[in-house]
Amino acid sequence: MQSSLRYTCSLLLSTTRRPARLFASTSSSFQAAGTPWFVDPTPEPSPRYGQRPLPPHVQLQHGASALLPVPDDAPDVLKSLHSELAKSPHLDLAQLTVSPAILPPPGPPLPLRAPHGRRKRGGTYAGESAFDSMGGGIWDWVVIAQVKEGTENRGAIDSVVRLVRKTLLTREPPVPLAPKSRHARGTEWVLIDAGSFAIHILSKASRERYFNQVSW
Repeated sequence: MQSSLRYTCSLLLSTTRRPARLFASTSSSFQAAGTPWFVDPTPEPSPRYGQRPLPPHVQLQHGASALLPVPDDAPDVLKSLHSELAKSPHLDLAQLTVSPAILPPPGPPLPLRAPHGRRKRGGTYAGESAFDSMGGGIWDWVVIAQVKEGTENRGAIDSVVRLVRKTLLTREPPVPLAPKSRHARGTEWVLIDAGSFAIHILSKASRERYFNQVSW
């Protein structure tokens, strides 16, 4: 009885030692080659590796053709502002433009009519304007920054407004700006008056509605 038990134990020990010796020899061979035993020496490349497309704002930042150039005669403050706006993930960089202010074509003139009534209302002649003799508008340059479609009500316009104000106020010398106004949330068009130039931060719908007559 004891002899049979010893034979069974020796048989079990021999079967358990054989895989351990094989495992030890395999691990030693990999360690000798400089590769850990748990690393596959010939990994198969994943078919999806490197094929994942970049996010839209990263594609536009890497694509130089999507970003419109700044005119050479533009002021330095607009060139630095343009470079900062190009880093914003909220803007549609293909629609970021810096251009001289172009007045829209005037509409048909109103029929000349004198004021009438006791309160002298209804007249169509408002007098001469100082801008008529200057031949230009209020600003010399205009910056159009359009946020990505669908992000205008998610804080994208507010984020771009903060970026513009920070860029202009931290310059040397700083650009004088009006105090920050509290516009209602959900606004699709914000105008920042910087003296000789203006920055329009707006949505795609507002640009197509209000700026469709000017080729900016």
